[in-house]
Amino acid sequence: MLRDFEQEIKDLDTRHLRRQLRIAESPSETTMIIKGRRFIAMASNNYLGLANHPAVNRAAINAIEQWGVGAGAARLIAGTMTPHHQLEQNLARFKQVEAALTFGTGYTTNLGLIPALIDRDGLILADRYCHASLIEACRLAKATLRVFHHNDVEHLETLLKKRGTPRPVLVVTEGVFSMDGDLAPLPDLLTLCRQHEATLVIDDAHGTGVMGKNGRGTIEHFGVNPQDVIQMGTLSKAIGTSGGYLAGTASLKEYLINTAKAFIYTTAQPPAIAAAASAAIRVIQHEPARRERLWHNRNALHTALTDMGFHLTNTQSPILPIIVKSPERAVEMSQVLYEAGIYVPAIRPPTVPKGSSRLRLTVSSEHTEEQLENVVQELRKAGTALRVI
Repeated sequence: MLRDFEQEIKDLDTRHLRRQLRIAESPSETTMIIKGRRFIAMASNNYLGLANHPAVNRAAINAIEQWGVGAGAARLIAGTMTPHHQLEQNLARFKQVEAALTFGTGYTTNLGLIPALIDRDGLILADRYCHASLIEACRLAKATLRVFHHNDVEHLETLLKKRGTPRPVLVVTEGVFSMDGDLAPLPDLLTLCRQHEATLVIDDAHGTGVMGKNGRGTIEHFGVNPQDVIQMGTLSKAIGTSGGYLAGTASLKEYLINTAKAFIYTTAQPPAIAAAASAAIRVIQHEPARRERLWHNRNALHTALTDMGFHLTNTQSPILPIIVKSPERAVEMSQVLYEAGIYVPAIRPPTVPKGSSRLRLTVSSEHTEEQLENVVQELRKAGTALRVI
């Protein structure tokens, strides 16, 4: 007997947890068109505006003309093309590691990476706020999984001391946490991992291109040696394309090519996307002004929001979450802003813990001063009307 999906959808409506797709009728830019109406977009992860950068677009077009649209096979069969090889070389140089390996998405990168690193005889210690893909990957590995309090180094140390008989241990965290915008204390985590012979795995999806003097990510921001950790990330945030990657040693890459099921058993990334990602990495390296504009915009908006009295998380990134607690209030506030021409969706459980529903604003280097002033003005109106401030 099939489940009563209609009733389950009604139940989601009742709890203000139903999600619906909104179709964008425009490219990923600082504004977006929905149902013929233009909105200021405050929800994209296109931090540096590279998803529609002319050089990135041209690289994709040229690659389609040379390589076609699809790769036609899995990487180990006949799907590894020159653009894939070039992208992995470019990523490795950018991340200052020996090698990189690309996957179809960031989600599948984690699903391939973690189960290949550890099995049921091992122990995984993961930050409570890790992305769903990391938690699913940890469960898929069938190792013992323990969750430590968010960014709580003392709790992690307690769990490490309790591990019992010597066995492989992975400590898993994000570099920049996607829903709160705060940073993992990487130097402290790495110190603990050294003391307890554990391996530190970092998901730097939201750090790459954004954090660090040269945009190399949270590793660079903290001055951590990239050789001392295993890091993965996505190509779909600041890099502006699609896919995921692993950055580490050459031997780790070779091992994953032979063991990571999410790499072995899926068709290769379209060559045009790989070429576009390489072009985006070049832009990141050659146009540092984009990152400077991003942080200027981020700091200006963060100051305005806190001065108005909004309750923000301890964010240290261009992710600016306004906590409104209840899903009902989050949906209501999102709708008020939508009617005013500002697009910022409500984030609710299970994406975030109960009681912490929020509006998650993300800033781009390409937002204009006028656009951000408009956002601030409408947020002040909405926050006052709904008694959020």
